[in-house]
Amino acid sequence: MSVLSRVNDFKAFLIHEEKSDATVEKYVRDVRSFGRFLSGREISKQEVIDHKKQLSKHYAPSSVNSMLVSVNRFLHFIGRPDCCVKLLKIQRQMFTSEKKELTAAEYRRLLKAAQGTRLELVIQTICETGIRVSELRYITAEAVEQGRTSVDCKGKARVIFIPSALRRRLLEYKKRTDIRSGSLFITRSGKPLNRSNIWREMKSLCEKAGVLPSKVFPHNLRHLFARTFYSLERDIVRLADLLGHSSINTTRIYTVETGKQHLDCIERIHRRLTT
Repeated sequence: MSVLSRVNDFKAFLIHEEKSDATVEKYVRDVRSFGRFLSGREISKQEVIDHKKQLSKHYAPSSVNSMLVSVNRFLHFIGRPDCCVKLLKIQRQMFTSEKKELTAAEYRRLLKAAQGTRLELVIQTICETGIRVSELRYITAEAVEQGRTSVDCKGKARVIFIPSALRRRLLEYKKRTDIRSGSLFITRSGKPLNRSNIWREMKSLCEKAGVLPSKVFPHNLRHLFARTFYSLERDIVRLADLLGHSSINTTRIYTVETGKQHLDCIERIHRRLTT
C-alpha cells in the first residue's frame, strides 16, 4: 500500500472529524511529504525513524514535531500505530528572539506602510481582535453592524468583540465596497482571503515599513495582541478564552518575553533590593 494512495481517504477522515481547513491542509501536506520520502518503499518503523532524522536536518525541532504529529495521526488512521515515533524532546524556551517578536512600534509602521489599502484593515483587524487568520472570514458585514462576531474554530465557539474605532473604519469599508452580507475581506472571485494571500501582501510591506521580514506574518499579529493584553491584565486564563485555547500551556507561548525584557525586570529587582 502506497502512502500517497491513502491521502485522499485521510483527508476525508479529517474533514469528517471537523478539523479546520488549515489543519486538514497541513496534515495532508505533511503526509504527502512522508510519502515522497518513502518513494515507493514499504512503511516500517525504521522508515519513519529515518524520515524523522531527515526532517531534523532541515527544520527546527518544533517544526519537526508538528510534522511527526501529522504522520503519526496518519499511521493510526491506516492501522499502523506500531510505526509511530516519539516526538523530539524540547526544553521550554524562557525567552523569545527579538528578531521574531513584532513590537507595537513596528505594528504601527506596518499600518502606515499599508495606509489606505484593504491590507491595512486586515492587519488592524487581526491585531486588535486577536483572531486567527483562518477566522478572518467571520468578520462579516453583519458582524461589523453588530460590533461582534461568533467564531467557531476547532470545535470551540467564542464571541469576538470589534473595538469601536476599528468598527467605524470597517463600516466605512463595507459601504465603500458595497458588501452587504458575508465575509468583508474577499478575493475578486468572492472567496474569503486566505493565509497565503495575506502573508504575501504583508511581506511586500517589510522594506517600506522598515521591519524585518522574519517578524512580518499574520500569526505574529495575534501574538502581539496576546502580549499586549497580558501586559495590561495579567490574566492568562481570560487570555486563553479570548484566543480560543483549550490549554493554558499554549497561551503561555504567546506571553513569553524577550531576553531584554527579562533582563530589565532583573535590573529592577536589583535596584529595589539595593536602594
